[in-house]
Amino acid sequence: MADYDLLIRGGSVIDGTGADARIADVAVSNGVIVALGVDLEGTADQVVSASGSLVIPGIVDIHAHYDGQATWDSRMHPSSWHGVTTAVMGNCGVGFAPVVASNHGKLIELMEGVEDIPGAALHEGLQWNWSTFGEFLDAVDERPHDIDIAAQVPHGALRLHVMGERGANHEDATADDIAAMAELAREGIEAGALGFTTSRTRNHKTSTGAYTPTLTAAPDELIGIAEGVGAAGSGVLQVVSDFLDVDAEFATLRLMMERSGRPLSISVVRNPMAPDDFRVWLDHISAARADGLALTGQVAARAVGLILGLECTLNPFLTNPVYREIADLPLPDKIAQLRDPDFRARLLTEAGERSKAKLGANLIGRFDVLFEMADEPDYEPSLEESIAARAARAGVTPEEFALDAMLDNHGVGDGKGLIYLPFLNYVDGALDGLHEMLSHPFTVPGLGDGGAHVGTICDGSFPTTLLAYWGRDRARGTLPLPYLVQQHCRDTAQTVGLFDRGVLAPGYRADINIVDYDNLRLHKPEIVADLPAGGKRLLQRAEGWAHTFVAGVETYRNGEATGALPGRLVRGAQPAPTR
Repeated sequence: MADYDLLIRGGSVIDGTGADARIADVAVSNGVIVALGVDLEGTADQVVSASGSLVIPGIVDIHAHYDGQATWDSRMHPSSWHGVTTAVMGNCGVGFAPVVASNHGKLIELMEGVEDIPGAALHEGLQWNWSTFGEFLDAVDERPHDIDIAAQVPHGALRLHVMGERGANHEDATADDIAAMAELAREGIEAGALGFTTSRTRNHKTSTGAYTPTLTAAPDELIGIAEGVGAAGSGVLQVVSDFLDVDAEFATLRLMMERSGRPLSISVVRNPMAPDDFRVWLDHISAARADGLALTGQVAARAVGLILGLECTLNPFLTNPVYREIADLPLPDKIAQLRDPDFRARLLTEAGERSKAKLGANLIGRFDVLFEMADEPDYEPSLEESIAARAARAGVTPEEFALDAMLDNHGVGDGKGLIYLPFLNYVDGALDGLHEMLSHPFTVPGLGDGGAHVGTICDGSFPTTLLAYWGRDRARGTLPLPYLVQQHCRDTAQTVGLFDRGVLAPGYRADINIVDYDNLRLHKPEIVADLPAGGKRLLQRAEGWAHTFVAGVETYRNGEATGALPGRLVRGAQPAPTR
């Protein structure tokens, strides 16, 4: 009989504590790390040589939106292709429980609008074999998965469940409403939710164009629900906000933490329209920490960037009335029209006239910050490589250059060329603000939105960018690799109360990645029609993730699934292992 289930030999171990790499073996039994040292003795059912590779903990992604996908799919792509072994969903106040049948459509509209998940896919994929949050967790738990999944109670669902149309119409909650929402939040935590989430940003709208029901929730509502979470004696709070009145907003966040006794995290990004505001937010976080409040900022690994293309939700001609004539055609027919000289001339003439008249002068027409995507994308591109700059050098209009980039696709000619629009965090052609955010003592990586924004954003690959770009490739300044591993493994896990993972040490869960670090890199996203009802989404693969283990079971080898599905629903906070 073997001494261990799994023995990883001779890898360069970065254990997630911030310690430097060291050559060691890792031994696993019953889903737990049982030994770590040099030249461990013993045999194992599976022995893997990690010589020349990194051995790191599994990535803990605390900002995902797999709330629908986890009920119909066992594979949490794209996250599980990027070393993620635990994903936390239910962020930003959107989700599917608690719910009554009459609100099914409203929650779909909310998720479709806020997170850009096709409504048809949600209508076909969701079985709605739940009403309470506990029943929703049971539905997720019934299906095996390739990673562990944890969930949070979404404020949007709470508000609609308790207040109905009054909640959707942004009426103030009564004392009874607040008490009912607080009780449901408490019940959700006790059933196994990790926490409660809400959204206070005007960027979040339903598919009908209405603002998310939680946008204008008054402080007493937020504080009351936080107290309900606190009454459960566990759970975390998560908020996304515009911080239009920054002092008032942080005062509310402080009261939520003080009255509940629970930790809280917020999204922190750099807006090019107000490029210094993020520093004010970070100062507020530091001040809260100095006062003993567990406030943490979630930050991205690169720009929050839109992806444009002929198959995507967006493209530079979306508002052009000539393009609208063919917008709904299948891709081959659309390509044929765009290659037709007469149609092409009409399209580009209209584009030129609209440009002169400043019509549709929004982000998708900002050719000075639009970039053609290569097979290995550049996520911090020089402004000299923008479509506007390249078009000027080529002596053509930016619209013509963009059209040809999408049609030609680097010589493939399949109409699947993509254009990248870095927005949040990309300022003056650089991500220097992100270096500050990632270096801050009270931030952790997040905001990848795995499972969401399927036609416009593909940021579930943030873990690969964090390690490869910030740890190795960035010419403008990198960060220490042990620190980055600590941040996206141990620190993210602890932020949401999962103290049993994110570290390679005896007693911890055996969620492990073996990484061919020298060859760790991303490929360009691609459109794949694999959602229910034939829905399309952007997916992105990577090279360099040699082996991924969840609870000691190998789930992916060189990016390909092994067939094993050891992932489970994580119910509630998890204590640190005892030694």
